[in-house]
Amino acid sequence: MNATWNFAGKAVLVTGSTTGIGEACARAFAGGGARVMVSGRDAHRGRRVVEAIEARGGSAAFAAADLREPGACEALLGATLERLGGLDVLVNNAGILHSANAPDTSDAQWLETMAVNVNAVFYLSRAAVRHMRAAGGGAIVNIASEWGLNGEPNHVAYCASKGAVIQITRCMALDHAREGIRVNSVCPGEIHTHMLDDILSRRGGDLAAHLQALAAGVPMRRLASPAEVAHCVQFLASDLASYVTGVNLPVDGGNDATAGPYP
Repeated sequence: MNATWNFAGKAVLVTGSTTGIGEACARAFAGGGARVMVSGRDAHRGRRVVEAIEARGGSAAFAAADLREPGACEALLGATLERLGGLDVLVNNAGILHSANAPDTSDAQWLETMAVNVNAVFYLSRAAVRHMRAAGGGAIVNIASEWGLNGEPNHVAYCASKGAVIQITRCMALDHAREGIRVNSVCPGEIHTHMLDDILSRRGGDLAAHLQALAAGVPMRRLASPAEVAHCVQFLASDLASYVTGVNLPVDGGNDATAGPYP
């Protein structure tokens, strides 16, 4: 078998790809020759990502989507099929995070977290499978979290949602293995994104000091870049992972190997 990381001729949809891990995934797939649908709520940032991809000779389009809205997932999948001519890879990256324990989590925060982090993953994956089944196969890669494998104080809604993503991944992988549709997830740990900066900034004090302290608790003693997660997503979507399905891959610098804070 001549496996390859080459995505030439492939159509890839990445949700939440106007910044962070999603943007890194969009750039990585485009760099590998794929036609990429960039998606998110911020049209200005979306156009910026598309322009950056095209400036490097890649192929990309942008579709605005608020995945909290009814019908948004199906509409986004339809726009992708129409503009890219198909769908070979779906990357469910869009996500939101509210920092709170259960008593301090409002109904609105809980419902919004589930709408984006769980419902949208299910609706988009369901729509993608219907197309991929008819097309003879495909790959879905979900962005879960190490907090879905374990837990984290004061993030009950986020942790619950990412645990659900992990179970969606496992169940859909089993359901569609014989149809040539592989379903996997990556579970990022401490990745230096705007989302992380926002979380740490809410604590007050010096952001750089917070980042340094966070990195000190990781076995590899550093935070990852979004591109490092994107490379793992590419692998799971590629022919090189042709016998890999139902995997929830920690990309966390060794955190998942520990039973507590790393000394």
